[in-house]
Formats: sequence, C-alpha cells, structure tokens
Amino acid sequence: MDSAPLAAKIAETFAGLPAQLQAAARFILERPGDVALLSMRDQARQAGVQPATMTRLAQRLGFDGYDAIRELYAQAIRENRLGFLGKASAQVATQKARGEQALAAEIAATLQAQIGRLGEPAQLERLVSAAALLDAAERIYCLGLRSSHPVAWQMSYVISLLGRKAVLLDTAAGIGTDPIRNATPHDVLFAVSIAPYTRATVEAVQYAKSRNVPVVTVTDSAASPLAQAAQSAILVSTDSPSFFHSMTPAFMVGEILAALVAGRGGEASLNALRRTEDQLTAFNIHWSPKDGRRTS
Repeated sequence: MDSAPLAAKIAETFAGLPAQLQAAARFILERPGDVALLSMRDQARQAGVQPATMTRLAQRLGFDGYDAIRELYAQAIRENRLGFLGKASAQVATQKARGEQALAAEIAATLQAQIGRLGEPAQLERLVSAAALLDAAERIYCLGLRSSHPVAWQMSYVISLLGRKAVLLDTAAGIGTDPIRNATPHDVLFAVSIAPYTRATVEAVQYAKSRNVPVVTVTDSAASPLAQAAQSAILVSTDSPSFFHSMTPAFMVGEILAALVAGRGGEASLNALRRTEDQLTAFNIHWSPKDGRRTS
C-alpha cells in the first residue's frame, strides 16, 4: 500500500457522514501519524468529539473498534508509508471531501497561527539571543539544503547587503560545505533543517560544534540533531494540512534575525546599505517605469 490507510474509503463516504463523524474522519485524514501514536481519547479531544464518536466511525468503516484503525496506521508507520506520498494521498482525499477553498483556508489559518507563535515571549527571547550571536560573529556561515535552502540563502543575501561577511554553504559541484573548514570560534554557523533532516546539514553542524564554532539553528524539535548541537535554537512548527511541511515559519525566523542584526549594526549598517544602493544603481539592476517607454 502506497497511501495513507483508509484515505480513499473515507473520501468516498465523507459526504454522507453526520457532522460529528465528519470531524472524526477529518482528523484521520489530516493527522495520519497521530492516529497511530495518540490514544483514542486524545484523538477525540483534538478532533472535538466524544471518544464514542471515534468508535462509531470505526464501525461505520467496517471495523469492530477504533483500536483496529490505530493498528492499521501503526503498521503504516512501521513500514514507512506515511511519508510525502502517504500524506499526499490524505490531502487528495481531504480536498475531494471538503473542497479546495476549505483546504486553502485551513492552510492559511494554520500558517497564521504558526507565525503568531513567533511573537510569544519565550520565542522573542530566543530570537534576540540568536541575533546577538550572529551580530558578534566575524563571519556567518549559512547552510540550508533542499526545502530549507531559501531560508539560508535569504539570510546570506541580506547579511551581505549589510556589509557583513556571509558565506553561503551551497552544494555546487559537491563542494558546498567545504568552506566550513575555515570557521573559527569567532564565527557562527546558521543552519536550517527540519524532519526528515538532511544528512549533510546534520554532519556540518556536528563538525562545527566539534571545532567550537557557535551554531544558531532553525529547526522543528528540541530533539532535532541540530538543536542538540546548537548554542541557540529557534524551534518552529512545520505541520500543515498540505502533504508538504510548512517552511513559512522558518523563513519568517530568518527575516526577523536578519532585521535584528541590521538594527544592531546601527550606522555601519546604514553606510553599507548606501554603498549597496549606489552599486545597484550603477549597474542598473532594478527595472523602472522608464524601461518600458519607447524612445524615437
């Protein structure tokens, strides 16, 4: 089986289910991993229904009880069938059952809540602490691979606009992480990765730690191998109704940190930005309305 268990069956029966059973079915579609890992009571509470509703749904789907569904999903986890493909099948079923506008609205609401949590006091303290480390660094090495790459690239780009020494550890020609050999305890490695963690990023972080290079990381769990090795770790949520994890909160963290570093630079940052603007103007980098005018 190459899809989330019961996704197709639930999609077929969803429209004819009573409202409470639909809420329980929606939980199964959107949280396949939790179906296996949480107790039935916890699942019912998070779905907003009574535990008996979960049992009734199981019976409606042809099972004796809800434990049979939990075991089905536990087996899927053991066989590694709840990766992107399994989540994609769940999204397809949800989209079919509830409609595209409902799914789009739920994704937007989820992202809004995740971004809002970055403004909580504990997160703000972590952001300020991480910005202080970045600001004190002689060089900032930036590493993010696969879906995490845009976060690291943006950090490197903005930091370079401020006249700071930023080194993007890209993967071109397979030598992308090589410059980390030059990092010292006076530098910082800014690393981004979420589950499933990219091996090269984890190894680079562990290498930096072994050389006493401070690590600032954006990741998704305190148990993440990046968080375990970091001097400062910003944890973000990646849950999404989509089959693909959300990178928006991680990207937002990168933008916040870059802004804080810019502000800490004071007049030096302003002077660097003036030089940047002068150079961009000299090279005619940006389009302007006059570019579209015809001249005789």
